[in-house]
Amino acid sequence: MMINIQNVTFGYRSHQEVLDDFSLKFAKNGIYGLLGKNGTGKSTLLYLMMGLLRPQKGSVTIDGVSASLRRPDVLEEMFLVPEEYDLPRISLKKYVKSIKPFYPHFSDELLKKSLANFEMTSDIDLGSLSMGQKKKVYMSLALATNTRYLLLDEPTNGLDILSKSQFRKAVIEGMNDDKTIIVSTHQVHDVERLLDQVCIIERNKVLLNEPLVENEESSIDLEELFIKTVSLS
Repeated sequence: MMINIQNVTFGYRSHQEVLDDFSLKFAKNGIYGLLGKNGTGKSTLLYLMMGLLRPQKGSVTIDGVSASLRRPDVLEEMFLVPEEYDLPRISLKKYVKSIKPFYPHFSDELLKKSLANFEMTSDIDLGSLSMGQKKKVYMSLALATNTRYLLLDEPTNGLDILSKSQFRKAVIEGMNDDKTIIVSTHQVHDVERLLDQVCIIERNKVLLNEPLVENEESSIDLEELFIKTVSLS
């Protein structure tokens, strides 16, 4: 299993290039933190991985298959939770029924468990939810799809302190040995206890891409590591 971003150049119209000859690999299963200042291309990378954007140069492959092809057998193993989204004004049960065919490993049990972590049930109408509640439901759906690759873009934005704790618990319980979760964020304190590996990007460069190793004698302050790494670039 591998996501391989190789020599990618990408820019939006009327803007300078967001990524220029950028390369990065996610080669092992685990929870990755994709960290960087605003505007460094974190969200763009996630959309390139999903094939929703296409590189102007270079390639993005998922297990050897070009992400741009958006092959159904690849997409059924991927799920993106964008920073901003909306949900249809229907019941959660109807929505689940509509997306289930696209995700063969969808787990009703995992959905129930994830919702419970957020103190919610499946007997709800999506149109009546607040933005914070929608975020919790969508995160629960994302975990329930049980895909090999789960991409999260600023997942803790808009969540209060309790909800952030619930988010971390839901992610931990939804994780397994066959899954890769990539969390793009600039709110490092919200995710530092989740991560197996941290990737820090700045100005089209990967400044750091290493496992987070803790022991009883030392702990890692991820914010301090981020500031130190970026300041030295």
